[in-house]
Amino acid sequence: MSLLTNKIGLVTGAGSGIGKAVALKYAAEGAKVIVSDIAEKGGQATVEAIKDQGGEAIFIKADTSTAANNELLVKQIIEQYGALHISCNNAGIGGPLAEVGDYPVDGWDKVIAINLSGVFYGMRYQIPAILQSGGGVVINMASILGQVGTKNSAAYVAAKHGVVGLTKTAAIEYAQQNIRVNAVGPGYIETPLVKDALDDASYQALTGLHPIGRLGTPDEVAELVLWLSSDKASFVTGSYYNVDGGYLAQ
Repeated sequence: MSLLTNKIGLVTGAGSGIGKAVALKYAAEGAKVIVSDIAEKGGQATVEAIKDQGGEAIFIKADTSTAANNELLVKQIIEQYGALHISCNNAGIGGPLAEVGDYPVDGWDKVIAINLSGVFYGMRYQIPAILQSGGGVVINMASILGQVGTKNSAAYVAAKHGVVGLTKTAAIEYAQQNIRVNAVGPGYIETPLVKDALDDASYQALTGLHPIGRLGTPDEVAELVLWLSSDKASFVTGSYYNVDGGYLAQ
């Protein structure tokens, strides 16, 4: 039997990159997948990719930075499938690059709204639905920058640190109610967000920060998310797992 047979799984930010890879893994392991993204074209492409491999998926457009959109998203999932067992809160942005004393306030507000408040809003409405479904798993996408700092990314670093703390709190609260909550901390990953933003010199410098000598792939992150989402990780909750090519070992 596949790892996620008969499970209903939600992935936010699933139109590209890590989110798309997670959605494909979930579907390949038997889950019915709700692909959610603010970008409809990318989200629909992920649904088609899942269907092409014989899986089942639907797309629901949602802006995770608002509580109302998260509430409606979960409501639509329950209307469609009657249950929710797994959620992967992956949607996120990089935000502006500037020192704290010059950081644009509107940029701060946007990054915090999507990368931190969006994870809280997601869990706020997902967890009651998961409880009603008999329990399940929440995976929150943090970052290596949920453990350490870096220059010129105050909002991103603050948000990802917040995601790790939020994950631990929720895990403790629901540990005896059959819900496991964990965070994943990718290093720098080969996604369109990274590749399109960097020139060759910057790309090589970024690669050099990882002892393994390369950037990670979305599939490598998705494999960890899949394990945490399955019963193979049944005694794992409140944890932060980095997948970073040795970045945090330095």
